[in-house]
Amino acid sequence: MKLEDFNYGLPEELIAQHPLAERDDSRLLLLDRDSGTVRETVFANFARYLKEGDIVVVNETRVIPARLLGEKETGAKIEIFLTFSLGDGYWEALCRPSKRLSPGDRVLIEESEYAVTIEKEIGGGQWKVSLPTGIPESQFIQEYGHVPLPPYIKREDADEDRERYQTIFARKEGSVAAPTAGLHFTDRVMRNIERKGAVVIPVTLHVGPGTFRPLDSDIVEENRLPQEHLMVRADFWDQIRGARADGREIIAVGTTVTRALEALASGRVDDRTEVDIDGVEHILGATDLFIYPGFKFKLIDALVTNFHLPMSSLFVLVSAFAGREEMLRVYDWAVQRKYRFYSYGDAMFIR
Repeated sequence: MKLEDFNYGLPEELIAQHPLAERDDSRLLLLDRDSGTVRETVFANFARYLKEGDIVVVNETRVIPARLLGEKETGAKIEIFLTFSLGDGYWEALCRPSKRLSPGDRVLIEESEYAVTIEKEIGGGQWKVSLPTGIPESQFIQEYGHVPLPPYIKREDADEDRERYQTIFARKEGSVAAPTAGLHFTDRVMRNIERKGAVVIPVTLHVGPGTFRPLDSDIVEENRLPQEHLMVRADFWDQIRGARADGREIIAVGTTVTRALEALASGRVDDRTEVDIDGVEHILGATDLFIYPGFKFKLIDALVTNFHLPMSSLFVLVSAFAGREEMLRVYDWAVQRKYRFYSYGDAMFIR
C-alpha cells in the first residue's frame, strides 16, 4: 500500500490550538461501520451510545513536562526533550540542535541554577543525558520542564496545558504526549457511564516521541514503529478477556489502548513479564505493533479516537479498523462541517 493513499486535505484553521472551555463540549462524530451512517452529538452524551455490560478501556498514562530549555556555557540555545528514563538520573533525550553538542557539555536550564550534562550520543538525534543531583528528579522535571505540545500547536505551552493536556485518568508518569481520546472525559461522563451499567478498566501504554514522527517509508508495510512500554493489572486483563468471551463489547478509548490490547491479544509484547506491585500482579512489556489495513483485530469492537494527521500511523490504524475509503469519506465530512482536528480537537466513536 502507498502511504499517499492515506492523505487528505485539511485547512490549517481547523487544527485546534487550544482546548475548549469544557472537555466534554467537544463534538462527537458517530460512525456505524455496518451501515456507514454518520451522526453527530457532543461528548457529554457519550454514555447514551453504550450498552449495559460494555467494557470501556482507558489509558491511565500521565504526560511528563519533558521539554527542557537551556543554553550551553557558550550561549548556544539547546532544547532537551526527555524521552525515556534509564534510571539513576539518566535519560534518553532528543537534543536540538544536535550538531552543537559534545559529550561532557553542560546545558544550564532556563530560570534555574541547574544544568543537564550531555553524556554520549546514541544516534538519530538521541543522547544519553544526566539530570542534576542537587534536586529530586521528579521535582526538577515538574518545576523546570515544559509541557511537550505537538509541533502543529503553534504556540508555547501555557499554565492551562498542565491540566488540560492530561486526561482525568492520568496516574502513571511516562508519556511525552497525551492519549488524546481520553481528554474529552469528565467526571460527569464517568458518572453517566456507570449509570449505564458499563465498566471502565484502565491500562497503561506510555506514549513515546515516535508519535510525533512521520512514517519513513512511502510503502506502508515497510514502516516500523518504535517500542512503547505497557502495563496492565493481570486481573484487569483477565476481566477484559472474560468479557470478550461472554460476548460483551470492548471499547478502546484511543489508538494507544487499541495497540496495547491488540498487542497483548496477539502475543506481540516483547519482554513480557509478570511483576508483583504493591501486592497486585501486573503484566509489563513493550510493543512496536504497527496496525495497518489487513490487520485482524482480535479484541476490540469499538473505538473512541480523535482526528489524526494525514499519512500518520494513527490515521493508518483507524483506517485498518473502519476502512481506508470510509475514513477518508468521514474525514471529508468532518472538514466540511469544520470539526476541530488533532490533540485538542473533536472526537469520533466508531462502532
